[in-house]
Amino acid sequence: MKSIGENIKQSRVALGLSQADAAKMINISTPAFCKIETGQTDLNVSRLLQIAKVFNVSVGQLLPDYKTSLCSSEELLALNEKLKEKEEELNKLRKKVIELYDKLGV
Repeated sequence: MKSIGENIKQSRVALGLSQADAAKMINISTPAFCKIETGQTDLNVSRLLQIAKVFNVSVGQLLPDYKTSLCSSEELLALNEKLKEKEEELNKLRKKVIELYDKLGV
């Protein structure tokens, strides 16, 4: 299981940034950034949001087990289909509610 620090490092490396470059982008010292990547410093939410924004990734991608929680393309398609069905069902129910209001004269 990857830690937040390891995910931050992976995102930084994917952007081709050095630790010094990344530290400068988020306005902290290079040693402070190094401590984040190695897990010696606990991150607060605002710093995590800042890093995600600078690296142009979601906060979820920096959290542990992000990749293992992703669905496959087939699962996503199936979930999208179920969502469409539920939306259609919801629209039918809305129409019934409107019809009932009309019948009641409200």
